[in-house]
Amino acid sequence: MTQDRNELLALQQRIGAELLAKRLRQQENLSATLFGEGLARLHWLNLRALPRVLKTILAGLGLLERGLQNSLDFQVVEVVTGFAELPEAFDGFRILHLSDLHIDGMLDQGKALATILDQLDYDLCVMTGDFRFRNRLDYNATHERMAQLLEHIICTHGCYGVLGNHDFIEQVPGFERLGLRMLLNESVRIDRAGESLYLAGIDDPHFYGTHDLEKACSTLPDAAFSILLSHTPEVVEAAALAKIDFYLCGHTHGGQICLPGGLPLLTYCRSSRQYSRGSWQHAGVRGYTSSGTGSSCLQVRYCCPPEITLHRLRRVSSETMSG
Repeated sequence: MTQDRNELLALQQRIGAELLAKRLRQQENLSATLFGEGLARLHWLNLRALPRVLKTILAGLGLLERGLQNSLDFQVVEVVTGFAELPEAFDGFRILHLSDLHIDGMLDQGKALATILDQLDYDLCVMTGDFRFRNRLDYNATHERMAQLLEHIICTHGCYGVLGNHDFIEQVPGFERLGLRMLLNESVRIDRAGESLYLAGIDDPHFYGTHDLEKACSTLPDAAFSILLSHTPEVVEAAALAKIDFYLCGHTHGGQICLPGGLPLLTYCRSSRQYSRGSWQHAGVRGYTSSGTGSSCLQVRYCCPPEITLHRLRRVSSETMSG
């Protein structure tokens, strides 16, 4: 896909010349080196032989077919999180959270996911990165599948996303033409009944290291209620210092291949396992790490179903929070 010069200049203005150059350099070298400049430097999932080896092992154990079926067994997970600082107008506000779609790798081209989305009600949609399955080939198939999926996402306050370690920054203009607003170390205001909250989003911290939380939060008013979109939970310490209220992320896939009881073998990121799946809290930050809607490396899942998350924000008293 040819990138228009004006689009690249617009991206440079948004993310900054230095970070854009850093990302483009790593994207160009990715298939040759496998090494990035983020918190986890080796992108071992990009090893060409890994999917074949894993598939052979699972087939030999008689587990492959079950794992493939599990990858389309989407579970709607409803999460209620309380905040004393939440503006009253947002009490009951519903957020659809999709992460790690890897949509061009879905075995049914996203049809089962779209059918479930048609049945859900929500006010805002957020997507926390890794739209693409492979990260060395072109992204035309990703955009085609995303165009189809976004036809099934209808909500009052729109759809926002951030890039993950599988995504190229050149995908941003195409996504935005489809109606998916991408946040490149940026923030937006969401208004409801005369009150506001702020949605901030950072570029991938994990592989590219092109996140800039300070820039993303630079336009947030003091004491504003803020939600951070990050591909990974790896910058939770910085989020606490920035006084983020709610941190939404993915990347870990909840392990994707887990032991019975959901114990992950690997979580793919450099952060404590307490942040690798589900709800968590750190200092004043409440957060949620999605187990992922799609699958990476190989389209299989064990003891860790693909997830569609519905968050409901509730306004609670400070006494309830402290209790």
